[in-house]
Amino acid sequence: MKITILGNNSALPAYDRYPTCQIVSIDGTLIMVDCGEAAQVLLKKHGIGWRKIKYVFISHLHGDHYFGLPGFLNSMSLLGRTEPLFLYAPKELQSIIQSILDVANTTLSYPLNFVELAEHGGILADTAILNLQSFPVEHRIFCQGILITEKSKGRKLLPERCRYYEIPAAYYKQLKAGADYEKKDGTIVKNEWVTEQGKTDKRYAYCADTIFTDSFLKHINDADIIYHESTYLESDADRAASRFHSTAKQAAEIALKAKTDKLILGHYSSKYKSVIEFEEEARSVFPESYASKEGDEFEI
Repeated sequence: MKITILGNNSALPAYDRYPTCQIVSIDGTLIMVDCGEAAQVLLKKHGIGWRKIKYVFISHLHGDHYFGLPGFLNSMSLLGRTEPLFLYAPKELQSIIQSILDVANTTLSYPLNFVELAEHGGILADTAILNLQSFPVEHRIFCQGILITEKSKGRKLLPERCRYYEIPAAYYKQLKAGADYEKKDGTIVKNEWVTEQGKTDKRYAYCADTIFTDSFLKHINDADIIYHESTYLESDADRAASRFHSTAKQAAEIALKAKTDKLILGHYSSKYKSVIEFEEEARSVFPESYASKEGDEFEI
C-alpha cells in the first residue's frame, strides 16, 4: 500500500500548498481521498494515472475537499473513460454534481456510481484485495474519515512440503485460509507443516477534518499509518477548537493512543509559511510524526 500526498493545505492555497487530496494505491487500484481544487494539476504533475482511479471518497462538503471534483469527473469523460467510478460522499453531493452536468448538457462517458455515506459510517467496498470503511469524526458539518485496508493474501504455501504430503493443488486455497488437510486414510496434515505466516493486513486511517476527540479511536486503533489534520499549532489551540479543527500536538496525542506506527500531518492553515514547527511539535509527543509535503509518499 502506498499513500501519495497531493494537496496538504486547508481552505486557501498558500506557499505552494494546495487543498486536500491524496491517492492510496493498492495492487494497481487507486483510491482518491478528497479532491481539492488543484487535484487535476497535481495528478498530472506527479504522474499518477487517472484511469486507475476506481474509488473516490469525499469526507465532507467544505469546498477545499471537493471543489476539484466536477472538473476531475468531466476530464475523465473527455479522456474517454468507460470503466465505472465509485463515488462515496455525503448525500447532498449527488444533486450538486448532477446540476453541474445538467447546466452544461454533459453526459459522462462512464458509469458514476454514487454511494451515500451513512450517518454512523460503515463498509463502502469489500473486494478480494481491499476493504473501505467510513467512520464519523467531529467537525462543523457532517464529516467522516475512512479506514483503508489492504487484505492479507493468507498464509504462505511451502510448495515442497505440500508435495511431500501429497496435497492436491485444488486444496491450496483452504491451506492459505489456515485449514488442515485430511488424507484419505484419515491422517491429518497440520497447516503449520506446509505453510508459514503470510503478510498481515495493511491499514491506513484518514481522519479528515475534526476537533480534538478520541470518539473515533476504536476505528483507527492499531492502523499502520494514520493521517490526522493539524490545521494549527498548539499556540492557537483555542482557535482550533472554535473552528472544529486540531493542532499538531493533539494529532500526535491521538496517534499515541491509537498505537499507530506513523502519523502524517496535514491540512495546514495558510497563516503558517513553514510546516517544520508542526513536525517538531508533534514529535515532542509522538516521535514518528511527519509533516506532509506535496509529493510525499508513505508505504506500508
